[in-house]
Amino acid sequence: MECKLQLVVGSPASCMELELYGPDDKFYSKLDQEDALLGSYPVDDGCRIHEEMHQALEVGVSLGGSQRSREDRHTAQRVHEQGPSSALRFQCPGAINDVDANSVRSFLKRNKLGRYSEEERAQQEAESSQRLTEEAQAGAIPVGSRCEVQAPGQPPRRGTVMYVGLTDFKPGYWIGVRYDEPLGKNDGSVNGKRYFECQAKYGAFVKPSVVTVGDFPEEDYGLDEM
Repeated sequence: MECKLQLVVGSPASCMELELYGPDDKFYSKLDQEDALLGSYPVDDGCRIHEEMHQALEVGVSLGGSQRSREDRHTAQRVHEQGPSSALRFQCPGAINDVDANSVRSFLKRNKLGRYSEEERAQQEAESSQRLTEEAQAGAIPVGSRCEVQAPGQPPRRGTVMYVGLTDFKPGYWIGVRYDEPLGKNDGSVNGKRYFECQAKYGAFVKPSVVTVGDFPEEDYGLDEM
């Protein structure tokens, strides 16, 4: 029953506690049997099901510009109007009726409910595909190869591949390059961990997609003629 209510109210079934009340608001019983059907309880015309949520929904609930009480945010009444065979009509306190739509969407998104579970799955599949592509690109770049790095918005830089693999400073595969000139950002180490050896400002870590390996000899800048 809790799982069906979750689709309607958006709160997790694990947070719900259901109680059955008669037409005169007299408490009948707790609906705490997970496998029991609604008809197995003493349900009659005019009964209502009261749901209490034990964990905060973390939605911004306001009425008249002020925050409502914790009890209002966490409690909703569900009224059974016509009998046990009819559909439930859901009534909520004033604060719940005024829940901002964006807050509800944020709650559903954080808890991966409704369509957001599909979006999360699509995002995970895209990230997995990107990791596989990046891993294949890195596998085609041997350590010790001459290379040229063409990062977006920067001129080509030549150097030698010194490291290929995962790192501690950022997720994904990275290529450690020792440039021919002091055009890098480090000496082959990041955050105190060394990945390869080179002089200061000669080392850099770049993504495999911007690295091309091949016959890239050191460029002659004419320094020997000076």
